[in-house]
Amino acid sequence: MTTPIDTEALVIGAGPVGLFQVFQLGLQGVHCHVVDALPHVGGQCAELYGQKPIYDIPGIPFCTGLELIERLQQQVAPFQPTLHLGQQVGSVERLPDQRLQVTTSAGQTFRTPTLFIAAGVGAFLPRRMALDGLADFDGTQVFAEHPKPERWAGQHLVVAGDSDTALQTCLDACQGPQAAASVTLLHRRDQFSAAPEQIAQMRQACHEGRMRFVAGQPTGLRTLAERLQALELLNPQGETEWLHLDVLQTCLGLSPKLGPVAQWGLAMERKQLVVNTENFGTSEPGIFAVGDINTYPGKKKLILCGFHEATLAAFGAMALLRPEEKTLLQYTTTSTLLHQRLGIA
Repeated sequence: MTTPIDTEALVIGAGPVGLFQVFQLGLQGVHCHVVDALPHVGGQCAELYGQKPIYDIPGIPFCTGLELIERLQQQVAPFQPTLHLGQQVGSVERLPDQRLQVTTSAGQTFRTPTLFIAAGVGAFLPRRMALDGLADFDGTQVFAEHPKPERWAGQHLVVAGDSDTALQTCLDACQGPQAAASVTLLHRRDQFSAAPEQIAQMRQACHEGRMRFVAGQPTGLRTLAERLQALELLNPQGETEWLHLDVLQTCLGLSPKLGPVAQWGLAMERKQLVVNTENFGTSEPGIFAVGDINTYPGKKKLILCGFHEATLAAFGAMALLRPEEKTLLQYTTTSTLLHQRLGIA
């Protein structure tokens, strides 16, 4: 276990609404720690809409999901939030001093008077290949998390998937000082969801013999001396064949999991947290919920609505964080204090 971190505010979720929550708290002079299950910021917006157009962000006629996340990161930069990525919040409990103790899957503990849940529809976790016995090799020969070259250096690598990530992983593994001994892309058919230019690069690499593509559906596996040796495949012709490997990297997309949130004792409706619309507080004092994770009469699952919710949640939290102070509404156009906090004074 690591040393507990004391913080005024902890934000769960580093998607667009979570990042804007950090910004609004920063305007109030509150530094945030941020936890996200993904190894990078962006959440659903980056994972599902990274290259897709968004037209309904006020003042921005058009941007992609990744461009929006980049702009939000620039916006929160003056407040220097501390990020804890690649870990999921597991438990939340009330301490005798009424602060909240939050523990993550990485063993990190936080103690905070205010907790902001901006987890969208839940933590986005990698989809895993459903094959009996394959889970026994998780973390040693089978990986579903973010691809890392040190896993496949000098090894016979199989990458399962049809996305941009799957194809790029193959292309990366073909070259460089940590190149794999061989690279095979595995998908059930010779059609891909990746961008056309990515597909063209993959086919060129196959033509040059730097990698190969195998079509088939995994149906079993073969092991020897507690090591994974090969996957059994059913190919498009209905025949069984074996695909030998040292390392399997699955790139099968992400699946939202509500996860431990459901066990935190908060009032819920249809797997969403019930909040009031004054400050977007939940049924538990000090815990706020913003974005797609919450519900209230008239709720609309739009990013711009999440921005509004984060603003009111930040103001609402000040009653707990600075009960002796009167929270005044200030404007970034004229407030000297806000200019100082933004680093533009």
